[in-house]
Amino acid sequence: MVKPKKSYGQHFLKEESIAQRIAQSLTQMDLYQNILEVGPGMGMLTKYLMEYPEHSLKVVEADTDMVTYLTENYAELTPNIISADFLKVNLHEHFDAPFALIGNFPYNISSQILFKLLDYKEQIPEMVGMFQKEVAERVAAKPKTSAYGILSVLLQAFYETKYLFTVKPGSFNPPPKVMSGVIQLTRKENFEDLGCNPKLFKSIVKASFGMRRKMLRNSLKPFIKKNVILQHDIFKKRPQDLTVQEFVAITNLA
Repeated sequence: MVKPKKSYGQHFLKEESIAQRIAQSLTQMDLYQNILEVGPGMGMLTKYLMEYPEHSLKVVEADTDMVTYLTENYAELTPNIISADFLKVNLHEHFDAPFALIGNFPYNISSQILFKLLDYKEQIPEMVGMFQKEVAERVAAKPKTSAYGILSVLLQAFYETKYLFTVKPGSFNPPPKVMSGVIQLTRKENFEDLGCNPKLFKSIVKASFGMRRKMLRNSLKPFIKKNVILQHDIFKKRPQDLTVQEFVAITNLA
């Protein structure tokens, strides 16, 4: 038994039924033959992912003690263990075809993981993951709600997002101080055609929510000409009131 380390934000899932449910939440498997699990730890989720023999499973693990445990207990997985920090891995070096992303993700790097997903959206048709409940709710949040923000808009621009279920702290060792939530992201069919400049879209979304309480006419001054702002009532709104498509429309006015 390997003890969880605070430095890696490790909370090991100990309920088999939840691990199995997470693995079974991959529902778009006809779109890919490869799966990448992030932070497998002692393999609680891994063993259920290995039950898909028609799919090639790789895991990425930063903790060398966990890598040793996996090689000793899942020998057949050894060639497919990437011993590295997921955030620093060039995924193009490990996959030349589409793959699913899945994991009981470390809560201290949740946002970075989701932004990396966006960087590789051309290769990732589906993601299923467990996050801190607050983060999971932000990803799936709808406009005009307090949870709706940068992650909501950027992810929903390219993926259909679904909050699947909640996991209580007692399901882990050690128990985290927060509730957890499992989400599923399935890539939109027309994800390649956002309808505007993607980089500018990202900048405008971030700038808008950077001044969340202010009207867009104030937060977007660096991007939109004054005469354009005066012509459109949409700039009287606040960012949490806008849909993804309205952010696209604003981007095309810049």
